[in-house]
Amino acid sequence: MKILFVHQNFPGQYLHLARHLGAIPGNQVLFITQRGDVTLPGVRNIVYKPQRRVTPAVHHYLRETEAGVLNAQNVARIALDLKNSGFVPDVMLGHNGWGELWYLKDVFPDVPLIGYFEFFYRRYAADVGFDPNEKLIFDTAPRVRTKNIGNLLALDAVDLGQCPTQWQKSLYPVEYQPKLRVIHEGIDTRVVKPDPQARFTVPGTKAELTRDDEVVTYVVRNLEPYRGFQSFMRSLPQILASRPHAQVLVVGGDETSYGPGLPNGETYRQQMLQELGDAIDLTRVHFLGKVPYSVFLKLLQVSRVHVYLTYPFVLSWSMLEAMSAGCLVVGSKTAPVEEVIRHGENGLLVDFFLPEEIAGRVIEALADRNAYREIRENARRTIVEKYDLHSICLPAQLEMLKSVCNDRELLA
Repeated sequence: MKILFVHQNFPGQYLHLARHLGAIPGNQVLFITQRGDVTLPGVRNIVYKPQRRVTPAVHHYLRETEAGVLNAQNVARIALDLKNSGFVPDVMLGHNGWGELWYLKDVFPDVPLIGYFEFFYRRYAADVGFDPNEKLIFDTAPRVRTKNIGNLLALDAVDLGQCPTQWQKSLYPVEYQPKLRVIHEGIDTRVVKPDPQARFTVPGTKAELTRDDEVVTYVVRNLEPYRGFQSFMRSLPQILASRPHAQVLVVGGDETSYGPGLPNGETYRQQMLQELGDAIDLTRVHFLGKVPYSVFLKLLQVSRVHVYLTYPFVLSWSMLEAMSAGCLVVGSKTAPVEEVIRHGENGLLVDFFLPEEIAGRVIEALADRNAYREIRENARRTIVEKYDLHSICLPAQLEMLKSVCNDRELLA
């Protein structure tokens, strides 16, 4: 089989699938990306960069669209070079978010294309307007509508689409939903699992934490409003005061992945530390920045309670991994979380905007680890039964490929 992947941030959602296909003798797996610093066995990376930056004066509705066109053009040029060299894939897969797959069918019109569809922007019932303090103006609706140009281009181009959750699929127009299959990338539950012997040494200290300690974890890509950073931080004074032995481990960078940043280069971490002042004991609240995956796993394995908060937006892998590691997850009562967590059964749900409610749940969990043992076990069982990489998600992805490739053998 000849397989062509496209994702600017190699390998992105295709880590497990690309690695699996690359390990099959006889397969040719090519991956077009903007990253050249990561490799996978059996996968050949082709690195590209946009020819230029987005036009400074372009209408602000169209900045993302122009960036997508620039990416799509470069990917199409590489695809043309591959075609001219004799490489014609049997199947193509790509994330639609950055435009890269928009023109692939113009190069290979007869080759099946599977798109990864993560989020369709909505004026209502999703992230926009979720925060009651967000100022909405008339400009909001047409701006959000225009953001879907890339979604619609890709939906028209692909033969089949993949969404990671039912809720994310539900955001897409009903006329396109028959094209979309709900298949999560998968959690490797053989790796992400409870470890009673886990130890974690807090960087810069001699403190070694274990499962017997009162450890609170919070993990995001970046510390920002979309992932409830302010609500989490505002819950900490009450938690620290009530549980004098609690240790809080915070993972995440100071950039902004979603939504607007703060003016003058200020970070949300700086903003919250300034707001809370002495109410935050920095000898017990540890900001770890971005950490290697092995460190992330150890954090989860010593965690007594893991806090995951999100706008109605893309569901993070980290929440599912926390459940797989046997964490007690205190999660926001928002649609993507509620698809997975049932309150009191496999996790606890709280109001995203109520720090006192978040604090109350965390304090209860810290006070008696054994009281929540069944919920922890149910959390892991949920991931094993519905999101396991090897038994559920990878087989489903392979079946999806076979369905567009005339059932050619991909499981060897």
